[in-house]
Amino acid sequence: MKRSPDHEDEILDVRGHQDPDRNRLTPVVQLPPEAALTVVEALSGLVRAAHREEGERPAPTGRLKRAQVFEEGDVFMLEPPFPGFFADRYLMDFYDTAARDICSRMHLHTGLRFVRMMTGPDTTIRVSSLSPITVRPPTGPFAPLSCFADDLPGTPDGVRRERHNVIVPPNSWVDMQIPRGVSHQFNAVGPNAVIDSVHPEESIETLREGMSGYRMMAQTIFLAKDRSPAVTCADTGAPETTPPR
Repeated sequence: MKRSPDHEDEILDVRGHQDPDRNRLTPVVQLPPEAALTVVEALSGLVRAAHREEGERPAPTGRLKRAQVFEEGDVFMLEPPFPGFFADRYLMDFYDTAARDICSRMHLHTGLRFVRMMTGPDTTIRVSSLSPITVRPPTGPFAPLSCFADDLPGTPDGVRRERHNVIVPPNSWVDMQIPRGVSHQFNAVGPNAVIDSVHPEESIETLREGMSGYRMMAQTIFLAKDRSPAVTCADTGAPETTPPR
């Protein structure tokens, strides 16, 4: 649980954090560039339309604000929870890390997540964690993924934490299962990337924590105080064999 559920920038000292489990990533399908771009543009278009509407007609006080903002991109709550169904689903239109010259931070959630990441042409997503990421067998033909480790940037002086990375290639769909409390970090390099994410425990955690108002960042705890420049997350590493499952 968070110390303060209303705090949208709560920080956990990375020196003491140990992941209780590992993220699991499943390569799903690779598409022709035109098909991949059509899917990504259609879904990101929903997010952009929702944010335009929020700007023109803001959600009234006390009503659920479905167009919100994460560090990695703008989001739209496609399917809100309701009594008896304590889960939500959102779409995220990724920011282009290279264009903004800034990376999102390593973080964790107080509830588990299911994430489908989709890329279009000329775009990759770097998925990172403080623990090795289990890459499951692909569901069909899929090129080998680039997997490598480096040092987590922005740690306190004298502290080294290894960061494990998997690169989602262009024109690909990749699923990721994120257990509760496990560190992760997403950074897209390129303009065409979107996430379709399900939070099965979102509103249960919100109610339990007594959050005043429903904000999707309420279950997020960061493992760094500041965001780092794009150079720390834009590298896709040398292609390597997919790591052991």
